Amino acid sequence: MDRKKFLASLGVLTVAGSIKKVDAITNKINQSLNRSNTMSKFELMPLPYAFNALEPHIDARTMEIHHDKHHAAYVNNFNKALEGTEFEGKSFEDIFKNISKAPAAVRNNGGGVWNHNMFWQVMGPNKGGQPSGPLADAINSTFGSFDKFKELFSTAGATRFGSGWAWLVLSNGKLVITSTPNQDNPLMDVAEVKGTPLLALDVWEHAYYLNYQNRRPDYIASWWNVVNWDDVAKRFASVK
Repeated sequence: MDRKKFLASLGVLTVAGSIKKVDAITNKINQSLNRSNTMSKFELMPLPYAFNALEPHIDARTMEIHHDKHHAAYVNNFNKALEGTEFEGKSFEDIFKNISKAPAAVRNNGGGVWNHNMFWQVMGPNKGGQPSGPLADAINSTFGSFDKFKELFSTAGATRFGSGWAWLVLSNGKLVITSTPNQDNPLMDVAEVKGTPLLALDVWEHAYYLNYQNRRPDYIASWWNVVNWDDVAKRFASVK
C-alpha cells in the first residue's frame, strides 16, 4: 500500500499520553504502512503537538476537550456503529464511497473520525503565513491571489449554517472551495462537491466556543495563523 493511499484513508493511531512527539507519530505511521488497508478497529489519532501549542489562536482547554472528548467519542461510536454491518473491516475510502448506503451513525461518526484526523495535521505551532511553490501558483491561478482565496475560504466557513466544515479540495484537477454539513466530507458519495481534501476547517461550535463564543469569523481569522502549509502542499503534490 503506498503512502498516498494510506494517508487518504488513514485509520488512527493509539494514544499513549496527552502529548505526542511528531517523530513518534511518524514511526507509527511508517509501521502502519506495512499493514493491510483494512482495519478491524479504528483508533484515536494522537495530536502531533501539545494541547497548548496553538495558543493564543486556539486555547489548550479547547484542544483537550476537542481531541480527548469529541474526537474520542467519534472513534468509539464509529467502531460500535460498524459492528455487524457490511462496512465492518473496510477502510475509510471504501466506506465513504458508499456512505449513502450506510446507517446514519456510520456516516456521522466515520466523518467525525476522518475529518479530525486531517484537521490536526493541517495545523501546527509556528505556522501560518502563505504557501509557496506549486500550491501557491495553483491558488493564485485559480482564485486570483492568496488574499482572495483566504476571503472565499473564510466566507465558506463563516456562512456554513449550523455545524460543519470548510474545505479546499482538488476536484477534477482544479482547486475548489466548498463546505459540508455536520461531519460530511468531500470523499463521500453524498458530497455536493467531491474531490481530494487538501485543507480542512472545523466550524463546529466545540472547535471555538470556549474562546470565541459566537464569534465564528474571529475564530476563522485567527485560525489562519496555525495553518500548516507544508502539510497542505504535500497533500497537493501527492495528487497532482
